[in-house]
Amino acid sequence: MTEKLLSLALIEPEIPGNVGSIGRTCVALDSELQIVAPIPFEITDARVKRAGLDYWPHLDWIFLQNQQEFFQHNQGRRIVLTSARMGIPYHQFQFQKHDVIVMGKETMGLGNLLKQEYPVVHLPMWGKTRSINVANAATVFLYEAWKQIGFPITSNQV
Repeated sequence: MTEKLLSLALIEPEIPGNVGSIGRTCVALDSELQIVAPIPFEITDARVKRAGLDYWPHLDWIFLQNQQEFFQHNQGRRIVLTSARMGIPYHQFQFQKHDVIVMGKETMGLGNLLKQEYPVVHLPMWGKTRSINVANAATVFLYEAWKQIGFPITSNQV
C-alpha cells in the first residue's frame, strides 16, 4: 500500500454511524482513515456498515490500539488537530500533503491533546451552535485540504 496524500484520524469515536460515514468520505477522497481505540462498539457493527454502505471494503484504514500507537504510526507526518472553537479557521490554514487531520470523540473532542504543540483548526459557527457533527466536520476539513493541495481527479472516475 502506498501512503495516502491525506489521512483522517478518529480519536476514540463513540458513534458507529459517524465512523461509517467518515469511512465513506475517505473512500470518495482517496484518504486513509485511522481509528484510535478505545471505541465502544465493534468495527463490524451494522451501524458502521449502514452509514458506510458498500464502500467499506474499498477503504484504506488502520485500527490503532491507543494514542501512543497513533503517534508512532504517524511519526514524520504533520498532525493537524481540530476543535469546535480553538485554533485557526480551517479556510485560513495551509494544509499540506501527508497531513493527518485529527478529530476527537463526539462528546468531548480532543481534550488534553489540544494542549500539545500541534496546529489546531476549527469550523467557524454562528449563534448558539456548540459544534457540528463530527462526520460533517471531517468532510469539510478533508475537502478543504484536498482543495489546497490539489485534487488528484477532476471529475468522477469509475
